[in-house]
Amino acid sequence: MRKEHLPYLQSKKGYISDMDGVLYHGDILLPGVKEFVHWLKKEKKSFLFLTNSSERTPRELQEKMARMGIEVDRSVFYTSALATAMFLASQRPRGSAYIIGEAGLINALYNVGYTINSVDPDYVVVGETRTYSYEKIEKAVNLVLNGARLIGTNPDTTGPSESGIVPATKALIAPIEVATEKKAYYVGKPNPLMMRSALKKLGVRREDALIIGDRMDTDIVAGIESEIDTALVLSGITNRKMIDDFPYKPKFVLQGVGEIAT
Repeated sequence: MRKEHLPYLQSKKGYISDMDGVLYHGDILLPGVKEFVHWLKKEKKSFLFLTNSSERTPRELQEKMARMGIEVDRSVFYTSALATAMFLASQRPRGSAYIIGEAGLINALYNVGYTINSVDPDYVVVGETRTYSYEKIEKAVNLVLNGARLIGTNPDTTGPSESGIVPATKALIAPIEVATEKKAYYVGKPNPLMMRSALKKLGVRREDALIIGDRMDTDIVAGIESEIDTALVLSGITNRKMIDDFPYKPKFVLQGVGEIAT
């Protein structure tokens, strides 16, 4: 980052930061993150830590960050599960869903008044899960064929894990799409819907916000399509050479979020 860009980056009122690859890798906090969070608090900035993962609840994410030495309020975490719940509540208030997912998704839907229904749900909702099975796919396929609408929490095909790469939501939902010939609607990044919801939670205009992420195909394109300034950090999966593989580019490129707090 060029030094003359720093005042502009620091002038933003709201910051939407991805988590894995930006704040931490697995259970390891990345360099400069403590300084960045301290600066956000000191300058009284609005901020959200946003993730496309739907597995964990905000409380679980808060506890994970606390174990790494970062103390923040639970309300700063915004997941694709929360965005999905908000979307479904606006489409069909107090509806029902058959859910293939973990606690983060189940709790998010429950908190907006949704009930779990394995007989005649309004929606089949799929997120990341470690309890995937043939029986669940079979159930989901038949529910969709009987009229339930198919929703994915995010369009990620893979995600990182401590043992390597794991299949993510789009990979898990693919058999249901193929068997039913129905396409899922994906709520998470790069869907601009999630970004607009994040802006509402922050209480700032898009011109006053910055999206920080490590992925060109989700974080950066989400910012571009939402007309929010973007900062790509090289602390995650994208290196400088990979930027040229895409037909669009971030507004700023940083080594890590700590540069904003310098």
